[in-house]
Amino acid sequence: MPRTIISLSESEKLWLTQKARAEQVPMTEIVRRALALYRREAHEPQEPGFEDLLDLTRGLWRKGEGLAYQRQIRDEWEPEAERR
Repeated sequence: MPRTIISLSESEKLWLTQKARAEQVPMTEIVRRALALYRREAHEPQEPGFEDLLDLTRGLWRKGEGLAYQRQIRDEWEPEAERR
């Protein structure tokens, strides 16, 4: 993970130290959370999560019934002797 140096006022540093101690996490975790929240509120595009990808791809399959296709493909994987 890349590292960076930030300059804080005394009061910001004190708040960050106290917040990290209260939540029992490193100060870097508090900064990462704050940055993630800021990005969400700024509506900047982020990489889609798994659920987002499912929503984006729902209904794209147009080659018939999906389960039948899966079974057909899996049958091709089985050796000839097992299909009998």
